[in-house]
Amino acid sequence: MTGPLAGIRVIELAQIMAGPSCGLLLADMGADVIKVERLPGGDVSRSYSRPAIGGESAAFMMLNRNKRGIAVNLKSPGGLEVMKRLVSTADVVTENFRRGTLEKLGLGWDVLQALNPRLVYSVISGFGLTGPDADKGGFDLIAQGFGGLMSITGMPGGPPVKAGPPLADINAGILAAMGISAALHARHTTGRGQLVDTSLMEAAVQQTYWQSAIYFATGESPGPTGSAHVLAAPYQAFPTADGWINVGGANQANWERIAKAIGHEDLIDDPRFRTNGDRMKHLDELTPLIAERMKHRPSADWIREFEALDIAVGPINSIGQMLAEPQVAAREMVVEVDHPKAGRTKVLGMPVKFSDTPCSITRAAPLLGQHTDEVLSSLGYSAAEIDALCEIGAVERARGGE
Repeated sequence: MTGPLAGIRVIELAQIMAGPSCGLLLADMGADVIKVERLPGGDVSRSYSRPAIGGESAAFMMLNRNKRGIAVNLKSPGGLEVMKRLVSTADVVTENFRRGTLEKLGLGWDVLQALNPRLVYSVISGFGLTGPDADKGGFDLIAQGFGGLMSITGMPGGPPVKAGPPLADINAGILAAMGISAALHARHTTGRGQLVDTSLMEAAVQQTYWQSAIYFATGESPGPTGSAHVLAAPYQAFPTADGWINVGGANQANWERIAKAIGHEDLIDDPRFRTNGDRMKHLDELTPLIAERMKHRPSADWIREFEALDIAVGPINSIGQMLAEPQVAAREMVVEVDHPKAGRTKVLGMPVKFSDTPCSITRAAPLLGQHTDEVLSSLGYSAAEIDALCEIGAVERARGGE
């Protein structure tokens, strides 16, 4: 593996979305991420069978490429010993179980820190490890509601709406990866690891910077604004003759160029729209005036004209259209990997680029137990010992396609 985290070993005990998102970023940055899947069954997302590629869960393959995988029964003495030996060689452990789950198995922070004082132990929970809700489980939907996101998503006057992607899950994974990287840096000075604690709740709350600022200043909770910005106008989606486009008039110069582009220069000196504050106050009047002009020409015409005037503008792509964009390809955000059962498959690429320590994506998501022999051999287990562990169900090897 190449990348800024090359040489770092991460033991991923996490599953489904938030924790694996963290591990995905660490693996792409060069860490040797060993995904430990519990027996029986493995990561729950393996059961998300639709859609599937070559009989394998597309969701699992997206979030777990670039990782090695072993399958361990954490409730068996042999499996517990495997885990402790593995952790003794690790720099990082990640997990996203409900508080107390791993402690009951003898794999909590206190035990593992004593075993490996340099260990960075990352926990992603529903609500954090402290506070009155610390023992509650967490799901992205619950976090989006609790964190206020569903009260500001959707159209004004409409029902609560969840953001399309699992924002709390993915952002929690990003926050955990950032925290782990910071803790590894701190370890260079202190020589000791530490506990890194974040949650879906905090990942959702963090997304409300603008709306919370408004509440702190006014005491009023902002509501949903559709595609419109909560602080600037015009900054939203507008209909065209053949679809919709986004137009960003986030400053006065852009606004004036927009008014000229749509042949409505009189709006510039209209007292209702003279300043950004005026436009926000009269947004319900401004939006239909712009929309009426824009609906008579196709999206491509408007995009060309706005770009020529240096106005922020862009298409509203479907997922398929987005994945086919030349810019997405140029930034290597779609890459291909070889899977032992599904063959050549596409996954999303690494969204951060490094000039001196480039990242690479070289592995497809592992089969359940695909690297069990390889990893255990590196820990000093003999072939006979690995066979014995398999026989008693403490670990499992991949079945076919290895």
